Amino acid sequence: MGFFERYLSVWVGLCIAIGVGIGYAAPQLFESIAALEYAHVNLVVAVLIWLMIYPMMVQIDFSSIKDVGKKPKGLVLTLVINWLIKPFTMALLGWLFFKVIFADMVDPQTATEYIAGMILLGVAPCTAMVFVWSHLTKGDANYTLVQVSINDLIMVVAFAPLTALLLGVTDITVPWDTLLLSVALYVVFPLIAGFVTRKRIEKKGSDAVKKLVESFKPFSIGGLLLTIVILFGLQANTILAQPQDIVLIAVPLLIQTYGIFAIAYVAAKKIKLPHNIAAPACMIGTSNFFELAVAVAISLFGLHSGAALATVVGVLVEVPVMLSLVWFANKTRHWFDHAPT
Repeated sequence: MGFFERYLSVWVGLCIAIGVGIGYAAPQLFESIAALEYAHVNLVVAVLIWLMIYPMMVQIDFSSIKDVGKKPKGLVLTLVINWLIKPFTMALLGWLFFKVIFADMVDPQTATEYIAGMILLGVAPCTAMVFVWSHLTKGDANYTLVQVSINDLIMVVAFAPLTALLLGVTDITVPWDTLLLSVALYVVFPLIAGFVTRKRIEKKGSDAVKKLVESFKPFSIGGLLLTIVILFGLQANTILAQPQDIVLIAVPLLIQTYGIFAIAYVAAKKIKLPHNIAAPACMIGTSNFFELAVAVAISLFGLHSGAALATVVGVLVEVPVMLSLVWFANKTRHWFDHAPT
């Protein structure tokens, strides 16, 4: 592990502070960045995420993907966590905290909107950043691709009805342009680029792919850190203007994130998954497709609604929390040493 990877949590902390500081001092800079979006997908952030994902796609051995079906337990774990557990625990925690524990601290209408935003996060499993978490935990890139792809297919048909069920409304309008564009940007395009690159590089020898991926590491880490600066810079005024509400929203989100990971990780150990499948499976179930959640919150409740704020807080807590889970997964790799491969 290189110097920057070893102290990644330190660089993330610095980037959070830098993002908030610049966002407060020079908001016009981030307003310009925010304007560069299409279908609620920020194109600058998309490019940076693409920069992170592309080297991971190069690692995928496409000839071995057909064998993933021979090891279905990791895929089943991901699907159960994402679609049968996570949305409902998120709704339950939202109700518990904002209708019971924090009831005297937030007015009822705002509390209802915060719960709605949390539900939107819970119903949208991660598409893009999970490739980063998988890479950092030395996950099986082929298996991760299949897991993400199947989740995306399920999301196309399950997102709207499940959201409608948990929100108690029937007029859910899925922003299909956001959903489809995100899948294309974060999965399809880098997948094609990785396939073409790997085919060309493999002709140079078995070590050529590994050397290429190693050469991309500084760019991938740079992409992650710049993404953090931009995300926190875009939300600097919200962070500074509503610190109490952000803390209130963050509490159940943190419990949900760590709780879901714990459930998935224990289950992965119980069913004897190898670590390179267990770690990415748990990361997919834990992280969120925040672009979609934010877009739906804005379209249903408005830009300045409590639901939109809750989804934004989801963005703010996700990267630091997921990095802590990456650290934990790497530290506990030996728990899975005897799992069959």
